[in-house]
Amino acid sequence: MKVVDPHIHLWNLERLNYPWLAHPKMAFSGDNTLIAKTHEMAEFMADAEGVEVLAVVHIDAGHDAADPLAETRWLQSLADEGGYPQGIVAYADLSKPDVGALLEAHAAHRNVRGIRQILNVHADPTFDYVGRHFMHEAAWREGFALLSRHGLSFDLQIYPSQMTEAARLARAHPETTLILNHTGMFVDRNSVAGWREWRDGLRALAANPNVNAKISGLGMIDHEWSVESIRPYVLETIDAFGVERCMFASNFPVDRLHATYRAVWQAFAQVIAGASEAEHAALFRDNAMRIYRL
Repeated sequence: MKVVDPHIHLWNLERLNYPWLAHPKMAFSGDNTLIAKTHEMAEFMADAEGVEVLAVVHIDAGHDAADPLAETRWLQSLADEGGYPQGIVAYADLSKPDVGALLEAHAAHRNVRGIRQILNVHADPTFDYVGRHFMHEAAWREGFALLSRHGLSFDLQIYPSQMTEAARLARAHPETTLILNHTGMFVDRNSVAGWREWRDGLRALAANPNVNAKISGLGMIDHEWSVESIRPYVLETIDAFGVERCMFASNFPVDRLHATYRAVWQAFAQVIAGASEAEHAALFRDNAMRIYRL
């Protein structure tokens, strides 16, 4: 099986500072103490045994927010030495008054393709990441508007309750590519209302041609997942965005808490077993290559 994996995390706990890994704890996504160890490309490729990984995109890994360039410089050095990661999605707080300078500095690294700033807000403290509605803030929206100036995409990590507002953001900035992370993080899936909010939110986002979807992170939400349990979410996302705007991804090593790397990709293959060869190639490789400009 040949894949391009557009959502992995690398970290080096000896060289860099990751506050959430320095003091790991149980989260809704799993027990972070089990992944609180250095994870570079050698460890990733060991996990990926049996799957031919052609290229990867590193997504910001919760590095020290006071020095986001340190992570980018380190990742670019890995790419310069070993070829991986082919794409880097860096961190920036778009609400900061000096964010323009940071975006310019990130973009100066040849493998940087975009920015992720986690936006997940939830009434239940178990699921709340940031405790702040960044998309409501004028300063944050001004920072977001700078992304296109530097040719940067935005990895959009939100919950279904935030999708309508994110759709407005996408509509206001058609020149900026957005990539929805982790199938929209359907944490409120155990009710009819929760399913509808997620389903309708996907379609609100998909109405904007500059929004794409990453089908990933399913194990964070469903620790005992199976092919059948994830099938509705995979197919609903593809139905909303179309094959041409979806891509599969692993979210490793976070999703290693709930499955092997090979099992994740084999599950995706089983869900779309009836797809054409071209559709299979688009979801497993081609869309990631195009959207992240690899």
